Amino acid sequence: MSRPSCTKQRVGWCGKRQGARKLKTSDYPKISSFRTAEAFESYLGSIDANLPFDLRVDSGDASPLAKPLALRAFTVGNRFAINPMEGWDAERDGTPSANTTRRWQRFGASGAKLIWGGEAVAVRADGRANPNQLLISRASQPALARLRDDLVAAHAAACGSTGGLVVGLQLTHSGRFCKPHDHKRFEPRIVYRHPLLDQRFGQPRDAAILSDAEIGDLVAAFVAAAVMARDCGFDFVDIKHCHGYLGHEFLSAVDRPGPYGGTLENRSRFLREIVAGIQARMQDYPIGVRLSATDMVPFRPDPARSRPDLAGPGIPEDLTGLLPYRHAFGTDPADGVTMDLAEPMALFSIMRDLGIEMVNLTISSPYYAPHLTRPAMYPPSDGYQAPEEPVIGVARHLQMARQLKERFPQIALVSSGFSYLQEFMPNVMQAALRQGWTDSVGIGRLVLSYPDMPLDVLAGRPMQRKLLCRTFSDCTTAPRNGLVSGCYPLDRHYKHAPEAELLKQIKGGQAQDR
Repeated sequence: MSRPSCTKQRVGWCGKRQGARKLKTSDYPKISSFRTAEAFESYLGSIDANLPFDLRVDSGDASPLAKPLALRAFTVGNRFAINPMEGWDAERDGTPSANTTRRWQRFGASGAKLIWGGEAVAVRADGRANPNQLLISRASQPALARLRDDLVAAHAAACGSTGGLVVGLQLTHSGRFCKPHDHKRFEPRIVYRHPLLDQRFGQPRDAAILSDAEIGDLVAAFVAAAVMARDCGFDFVDIKHCHGYLGHEFLSAVDRPGPYGGTLENRSRFLREIVAGIQARMQDYPIGVRLSATDMVPFRPDPARSRPDLAGPGIPEDLTGLLPYRHAFGTDPADGVTMDLAEPMALFSIMRDLGIEMVNLTISSPYYAPHLTRPAMYPPSDGYQAPEEPVIGVARHLQMARQLKERFPQIALVSSGFSYLQEFMPNVMQAALRQGWTDSVGIGRLVLSYPDMPLDVLAGRPMQRKLLCRTFSDCTTAPRNGLVSGCYPLDRHYKHAPEAELLKQIKGGQAQDR
């Protein structure tokens, strides 16, 4: 099942192509209600979801999911990747806690051969998204090396060897979303004043805008962090450019004056300088980028359809007086909600010329458009009800990947957004690989509840339905409220933790039918 690709795609505020039937949130069927692959494929056709789909999932060496992926520096042993999954649970000094180590061990035991970054690791203490984020420094470097070793050991125990295992480290500065000292207090460092996000997340002072000299210092911090990551044994680093964090914000800095704003050449300067600095220190060390390749205007609950105990469906913020909307990379400024891949494709050309061979794709930001980033049936506590059939959101991720892959076949793509598909995730993953839409399939939320999924699929074992992520969003609601992240409904480790009771109290005002 496939459709022609296009550079621009109108998705509208409800997320559907114009002319598609508008459904109430309660009309969206749960994935678990489809008992067969045939039934789900029929449903995809009925909603015109542009998703590739194989009725039969192959196993063993015959599976597209088992095929090695050969790159210049290494060969990845299969096509499963673990996307970065942060737990908000490191120690205050930036070293891993017992929860952090357990999560990384489960990443290793999953059987996935590409561990994309593990989780976001701040390159400076003032760039942490929360006081419990991992931090790379000379002091924490030995602990991060042990964390990687624990992951590798768990992989060897589960798979019998470490052949084809590739482990990277994601490097970040949280920019607008810095909370280095308190879970509830933003201490933003921004690239430019944003007409909507400044108001939503606390109006920053002009002093919060990074100067060109400060940006130069940050470039040096990323380069130093990459050298430390290499010395820890990580096979590559990811220079994070997604989800509204600092690297991503540079890409929309059209209104910033000087060498880091305006043209795309300037807006990509931060990335280009980091890559040049790494290559000067470590000529052949691989570099990847996790990229929000398209963004949109921030969304909010529809006040006309909200209740005190339940947020309404998401709608875009009012853009009166803000058109053309210039603050969303990969989006048509004429309306702020039409995906336009012209600039992302130009950025891909820049990355290709820099020698970047791996890109992990995602969309927008979970802070202000969570339904785009993580299609889900149930919203996080600071979110809104689904404004579209979440399957359409999954399709958006893959259609974007397909267009970029067609244009840049030499760049290996990791795709995201699969967890919502649950039982039928392998059917879509396999078809997307077989049809050449992507090179690797990334798992995020699902790995928290069901880390064995790749091993089960590759061995031809039935999916463990009781462990499938049903996108309750507790793994996001918890850290939004200062608790550690984990799968509280399905992972016994978190289900019986003290934080589970606190989470229930926090969610007490939410009337959600589980």
